[in-house]
Amino acid sequence: MSAMARVLVTEKIAERGLQKLRDAGHDVDVQLQLSPEQLVDVVSDVEAIVIRSATKVTKEVIDAAPDLVVIGRAGIGLDNVDTAAATARGVMVVNAPQSNTLSAAEHTIALLLAQARNIPQAHTALKAGRWERSKWNGVELSDKTLGIVGLGRIGKLVAQRAMAFGMNIVAYDPFVSEDRARQINVELVDIDELITLADFVTVHVAKTPETEGLLDAGLLAKAKPGQRIINVARGGIIVEDDLVDAIRNGPIGGAALDVFNEEPCTGSPLFELDEVVVTPHLGASTVEAQDKAGDTIAEMVVLALSGEFVPYAVNVSAAEASESIRPYLPLAERLGQLYAGLCERAPETLEVEYHGQLADYDTRILTLSVLKGFFGVVSDEPVSYVNAPALAEEHGMEVRPSTSSTARDYVNLITVRGAGHSIAGTLVGLRGVPKVMMVDEHAVDMPPAQNMVVIRNEDVPGVIGRVGTALGEAGININDMVVGQSPEGQSAMMVLATATPIEEAVIRQLESLEGIVSAHVISRE
Repeated sequence: MSAMARVLVTEKIAERGLQKLRDAGHDVDVQLQLSPEQLVDVVSDVEAIVIRSATKVTKEVIDAAPDLVVIGRAGIGLDNVDTAAATARGVMVVNAPQSNTLSAAEHTIALLLAQARNIPQAHTALKAGRWERSKWNGVELSDKTLGIVGLGRIGKLVAQRAMAFGMNIVAYDPFVSEDRARQINVELVDIDELITLADFVTVHVAKTPETEGLLDAGLLAKAKPGQRIINVARGGIIVEDDLVDAIRNGPIGGAALDVFNEEPCTGSPLFELDEVVVTPHLGASTVEAQDKAGDTIAEMVVLALSGEFVPYAVNVSAAEASESIRPYLPLAERLGQLYAGLCERAPETLEVEYHGQLADYDTRILTLSVLKGFFGVVSDEPVSYVNAPALAEEHGMEVRPSTSSTARDYVNLITVRGAGHSIAGTLVGLRGVPKVMMVDEHAVDMPPAQNMVVIRNEDVPGVIGRVGTALGEAGININDMVVGQSPEGQSAMMVLATATPIEEAVIRQLESLEGIVSAHVISRE
């Protein structure tokens, strides 16, 4: 790493951030609107790349930059960075996770008020020469109930601000303890109760396989009549066609949306409804948020280039994990993700066990990987190796790692336990193929897949056939299936990997079959 590094900036960031890079002695090369091909051509001698949301840093780009040390995303989301490829190369990926939280919370309140008082509709009518005072009659926020879906950092800021209007707050977040919610005067309820109680609902969860399509026709049909919905989180959490139908035919009274399933979105049936207020993904579009993002990412890049501790690193550099531990990092993170799929809420105690040769090494980074995987599924904010322990503490979770050199059945085994659930995995063979070896104390042997379902069943003949028939009739192909053996030898569990995600309607159908106790999706692409 040289004292003066070439830093390629491919998108506009705050001038203060650029100056911070220059003041650190680095050569800042600003080249905007590069094509993917041009980007590959210009990175051969760069040590840092700074981007926003438009530039895609693919494996091809990373491979074309042999001197690359750090990729900086001036913002939160990392969908446009191949973090896995960066990690494999020992390239640090950093972001600015707290840069827009306040702006997003304030935009939520702005949309809440705009929806309650029909401000955009009245504005448009008056500028068109129509004085429609009686048409756009609104409602007060005081004494109304606000339902917050996701009580993370932004959800809490929204709750605090809504209380200033005299609103009652209920929230759905299975990974927040009741004590934590009570401390901020929020009542925790399940999602079905929230939708029936709330006059307004605001969404603040990350878009994950578990939350995609969360607010669908089935849930919206249970809504309190006249309910209004706000989404400043991510598109796709609300099924847009179902929302249109629920506004046209009831019970939903209106919506205010900043995000959409496909972006940019310039045409939608939602735009045809007078009850809908829309903005073009402006949640982070404030001068302050943009300045914070540019300033923060410049600071992180300077730290990375100087070899110092980087608070907002979202992956781990090659130097932070030994050669023996590094291959297990993706496995540990995947086990954390799958464990989150098994659980319905955060456990009070999370045990992470390391058996075999792993016990001879420092496994702390593996424990961080498990937490990163777990909270990456359940949290509404980006999760890094650095903030994962803080999230565990915030959720009231005690993490207990342990090691044992006893190899048992495998050379190495990582086991995650808590709240009545468990999952274990290892790497198999010379190529280090990841395998899930145990789910809820049932022995299995299966590679982790994009789409995985755990089915608990009675140990009786015919159950496997009924499951296969039901999935076949639903047009779902089974790529892999294992029958889990309990310690007592009972075949009372099936773990399936499917070619496509299994929708909730099919899960409910599986649970209705004779001999099936439960069916639960633990991973969905």
